[in-house]
Amino acid sequence: MITQEAILQRVLMLIGRFAPPGASIYPDTDLAQDLGMESIKVMDMLMELEDEFDISIHLNILMDVRTPAQLSHAILNLMEHADGTV
Repeated sequence: MITQEAILQRVLMLIGRFAPPGASIYPDTDLAQDLGMESIKVMDMLMELEDEFDISIHLNILMDVRTPAQLSHAILNLMEHADGTV
């Protein structure tokens, strides 16, 4: 089973593709305030994360997720529920 740290590393790498060039991205970076990610970029990023982790991410997740660390935790929870291991 994949660890949250492994998920976080993949999330950070993927966010880097959508972030402004030269932006520093850390687990506690605020996607909207620190990186200025607009809704279109966030939607594209979520679609790539769905493909990367073979999960379905509901849009309401954005109400609770602001940082890569929070996003990786949410992805881990989705993967556990998809596998039936809670």
